[in-house]
Amino acid sequence: MKNTALSATHEALGAKMVPFAGYNMPVQYDGVTIEHETVRKSVGVFDVSHMGEFLIEGPNALALIQKTCTNDASKLTIGKAQYSCMPNDDGGIIDDLIIYKLKEEQYLAVVNASNIEKDWNWLQSKNDVGAEMKDLSEDYSLLAIQGPEAVNAMQSLSSHDLAEISFYNFIVGDFAGIEHVIISATGYTGSGGFEIYCKNTEVKQVWDAVTKAGAKPIGLAARDTLRLEMGYCLYGNDINDTTSPIEAGLGWITKFTKDFSSSEIFKDQKEKGVDKKLVAFELDERGIPRQDYDIVDGKGHKIGVVTSGTMSPSLGKGIGLGYVPTIFAKANSKINIQIRKKAIPATVVKLPFYKG
Repeated sequence: MKNTALSATHEALGAKMVPFAGYNMPVQYDGVTIEHETVRKSVGVFDVSHMGEFLIEGPNALALIQKTCTNDASKLTIGKAQYSCMPNDDGGIIDDLIIYKLKEEQYLAVVNASNIEKDWNWLQSKNDVGAEMKDLSEDYSLLAIQGPEAVNAMQSLSSHDLAEISFYNFIVGDFAGIEHVIISATGYTGSGGFEIYCKNTEVKQVWDAVTKAGAKPIGLAARDTLRLEMGYCLYGNDINDTTSPIEAGLGWITKFTKDFSSSEIFKDQKEKGVDKKLVAFELDERGIPRQDYDIVDGKGHKIGVVTSGTMSPSLGKGIGLGYVPTIFAKANSKINIQIRKKAIPATVVKLPFYKG
């Protein structure tokens, strides 16, 4: 089990620690609902240092990214980030990731912790263009400072105007007394804020400053309920090696202005349609949908499976995501979630669940 540079800090704070993607991670401190509401109403900080970071640089860096990712990274300018996914050759998804353009011919790819080795090997196998690659995952930490009060609470920690960093933009500047950290207006909660990339040797100083400035420590359980209220996909649950971005509602990051792995498969799906789609649903009665629960039609026939589900702290009702045949995918369609021996009626809704 690996530790992040802050694992001992979380333990000292009384966090409940659990194994996650091979790391010893804090799942909660004061309780999921309290932490969830802190991020929705104020400001919290997550240690997400288990995430992976690859530096891709050189004259052919963009060529490697373009052939292995669905989004069009040629549109990136320095200081901008882009959400994308990395497909395999069979119409599935190896991972979803964020690409940052740091400099001309220099990009940072941020990948999911559980997929670091898989992603690295895939990129290397496709790197016949001679792009330079470095795996920085073991040396860098990542903090997500999230919530509507993030800008106000953190402004004293940087000489830069944090309010000027727009969504999916970033700067490299000073923060919490550390020079040259990435301050990125990205996150996984839908409540605004920043993600801070710094070296492992610097992160304790940053964490202490951020918590002193008013951010409450938040665990991974609340991160999951927050992302689910926005309908953000979680790799391994809602997207995987067998789901396509077209089926998952990620057509908006799938650009056919270039060729990439499985691009012909996805183009065909976009033109002809798909048999199943990832939908969002709310339960019409009390109940909590969980991953792998069956989705059934009005006659009790299995039509799909829940990929993510929870009791929404903000809405006070059961919400979830799952794949169903396309005929059930329109908003207001009626489906049922099999919870133990009872089929609980549910309604397909448009995302996000949480409107803010």
